[in-house]
Amino acid sequence: MAKRANHITDKAGEKIAEAGRAVSDDNTVPGPSSNPSTNLIIHDIVLRSGGRLTRLALEKAMLGRRYGTDFAKDVVENRSLLHTLAAYGVTKVATRSVPGALIVGSGLLVKVLFDRSQSRRKAKRAGEKTLRKQSDPDSAI
Repeated sequence: MAKRANHITDKAGEKIAEAGRAVSDDNTVPGPSSNPSTNLIIHDIVLRSGGRLTRLALEKAMLGRRYGTDFAKDVVENRSLLHTLAAYGVTKVATRSVPGALIVGSGLLVKVLFDRSQSRRKAKRAGEKTLRKQSDPDSAI
């Protein structure tokens, strides 16, 4: 008869239970609430908000250096819902798995190569036309 191996999760479960008992014995829970689930939600909101503010500031700064701060602000703040959802979806695919990251990275590489295959003037005009359209508040969907 074959000997049954100990399941890894049993050992991990014991460690988690021991850690939980140690925390409850001290009556200390990291964060502002005594509920660890609430603390996790608070930390998640803070991290996502900080990340979003940082991303928006960097996008405005990158565009602002070339086109001016007012134009950059209009471009960043007047994105269409479709553009926002597409960027979110592609980011999720890229960050969930290595194959997803490879697919998204390959797509970006193809786009860069396509842009470089066009004449420099034509590519620049197309990009600036897209930015002008995006900066117009009336054109946002």
